[in-house]
Amino acid sequence: MNGHELTTSSPRPSKSQTDANQFVLTFENNRYASELFGQFDQNLKLLEQRLHIDARARGNSVSISGEVMATNQARRALDYLYDRLQKGGSIELSDVEGAIRMAIAADDQLSLPTMERKAKLTMSQISTRKKTIAARTPTQDTYIRALERSELVFGVGPAGTGKTYLAVAYAAQLLERGAVDRIILSRPAVEAGERLGFLPGDMKEKVDPYLRPLYDALYDMMPGDKVERAITAGVIEIAPLAFMRGRTLANAAVILDEAQNTTSMQMKMFLTRLGENGRMIVTGDPSQVDLPRGVKSGLVEALQILKGVEGVSVVRFKDVDVVRHPMVARIVRAYEAQTAVQDESEQPDR
Repeated sequence: MNGHELTTSSPRPSKSQTDANQFVLTFENNRYASELFGQFDQNLKLLEQRLHIDARARGNSVSISGEVMATNQARRALDYLYDRLQKGGSIELSDVEGAIRMAIAADDQLSLPTMERKAKLTMSQISTRKKTIAARTPTQDTYIRALERSELVFGVGPAGTGKTYLAVAYAAQLLERGAVDRIILSRPAVEAGERLGFLPGDMKEKVDPYLRPLYDALYDMMPGDKVERAITAGVIEIAPLAFMRGRTLANAAVILDEAQNTTSMQMKMFLTRLGENGRMIVTGDPSQVDLPRGVKSGLVEALQILKGVEGVSVVRFKDVDVVRHPMVARIVRAYEAQTAVQDESEQPDR
């Protein structure tokens, strides 16, 4: 049973007990069990906090009690995480958080009669030689699947949802597998007009600060020396959006980050660079447009124009998909609520 045994420690519940559940999970490998529970059982404590259950470890076993749905979600999350450890992976608190989210989402989808509540928890993954990343929210799972099947993918939503990080990770995976010959990372630098001339240094020094999130994701997925060699050889190219004009980007994974700050003309220019065997990923947050007043965001316009176009996928992240510190999600919600109030106050009286 996937390396562990499940023992029900109470008799079959009567009708009055159907809302409660208790069982014991026993894991065969003591070292993996210790990693699964976490230092000072911190992973189990997170399960308790998020699912409102009771989880008590003893040796390589854990006793779980609480509402039926919540305990089943805990079982699926632990089952998935233990399987990950068996396959040579590691787990952090953020991975536990992701497993919990996915287990909850799986129950939300189990209203279909063809699905079973004991179904094994699965998550889409992106793998390179250095690291494997599993989806931590249902939207991330949808996003990774979209990256696998579509030539042009838009990932839009608030900061902290992983849309840029996963895009770079997927591009690194394609490069390592030989599916593409190069990676091109681009971003509107400084502002929509991309006025870089006043900054000191060569072009790389000018744009590096604005492309730092893309660099960080690259170094997470590939060894640092390989990244440096690839940049030097032109296999990985990092350039401001203006330098895309007039090019045809074939056999390349091309990412445009912070796309909400492109103009309509810039966005059209970028999208029409797609060449044979090319993949394009466009990320941005339509609620964070820094363009001058009256200038329409190229991202917002593209989402409208390309709706329903074959080969184009749009994945929309929300505040519930924020995978950074939980405070980030609360901050995003607060700002969205304030924006909604302002929009309503600006509506003309009817």
